[in-house]
Amino acid sequence: MSPRRPDGPPSRRERYLSLNVLGSRRRPPAPATAPEPPPNSVIDWGWYVGGVRQSAPDVATAARRAVADKHGFVWLGLKDPTDADLHALPQQFDLHPLAIEDAVEGHTRSKMEMFGDDMFMVISTVAYVEHQHLSEAAEVVSTGQVMIFLNEHFVITVRRGEHAPLGNIRKTLEQDPERLAEGPWTVLYSIADMIIDDYQDVVGEFETDVDEVEAAVFAEDGERKVASVYQLKRELIEFKRSVVPLGQPLQRLSTRGYPMIPSDAQAYFRELHDHHIAAAEAVSSFDEVLTSIMQAALARLSVSDNQDMRKLAAYAAMIAAPTALAGIYGMNFSWIPGADSHWGFVIFCAIIAAMVLAIWIGFKRNKWL
Repeated sequence: MSPRRPDGPPSRRERYLSLNVLGSRRRPPAPATAPEPPPNSVIDWGWYVGGVRQSAPDVATAARRAVADKHGFVWLGLKDPTDADLHALPQQFDLHPLAIEDAVEGHTRSKMEMFGDDMFMVISTVAYVEHQHLSEAAEVVSTGQVMIFLNEHFVITVRRGEHAPLGNIRKTLEQDPERLAEGPWTVLYSIADMIIDDYQDVVGEFETDVDEVEAAVFAEDGERKVASVYQLKRELIEFKRSVVPLGQPLQRLSTRGYPMIPSDAQAYFRELHDHHIAAAEAVSSFDEVLTSIMQAALARLSVSDNQDMRKLAAYAAMIAAPTALAGIYGMNFSWIPGADSHWGFVIFCAIIAAMVLAIWIGFKRNKWL
């Protein structure tokens, strides 16, 4: 090969030597990008292996290690997320689009659905609203929802509303690694257990309100308390809508097999189902009691109205008799008995008083007055 001319371009051999023999000219490494911060709706998240929380730079990395590598599981907690936050979940956890659509639209009734190997469950939450006295506009219960996406390698909780916080559940489970190591189903069980306990607490407070309304209705002037009974019954309907529908999902969890729930865990959900039945039966009994109280209040109100009408009729009769006698003596006749006598007016007034007294005694004996 002829040597390169001094003023000519470098040969292929010279270019190769300049790159590989004299030193490689590599591109400088790209600067490391900081992990993207989670949205504001993320309350907490963690990657758990063997019940112990592991370190991970961000949720996406933890989800990839848990879902793709099947190593542990991720617990992500959201509160009042935006639609954009929810639509970003399928990219990280490979969720079914219909499950995301259900979470975006929201549900007021508890339910459970399966999308492949993923479970989507909605549990209605209830909190008792303190009030000084039960009025026509008083709020007794406040409702919300907790939506749960469950798989063998992740659990995502979406909480709507200010009550039923889940932070204490995470702390309790993290202090018991053996229990948390059993899998995401323990998170589902702990959340359902807490919410059913809240149901029972509200049942106790509601029973106090029912007793107070019953005592007020059957008091001496209680026939006018129908509005408070109606308001409490309306609040009970909202409470009932939140409690009763959870029975069917709990029954399915306690009797059917699911990939993310081992067979020995069904006993725990059977226990929850029994507690839920007790709360649901109490709510149904309150409904029956309030219906009876309202019927009794309306009956008392009808009787009170009839008594008022009888009193008005009695007083009208007492006024009608002297009015008729006065009308007769007010006629322009030349001869009226007692008109020329000095005692005529006195006798006339005495007759009127005697008639009114006789009518009053008659109505009093018949308990119209």
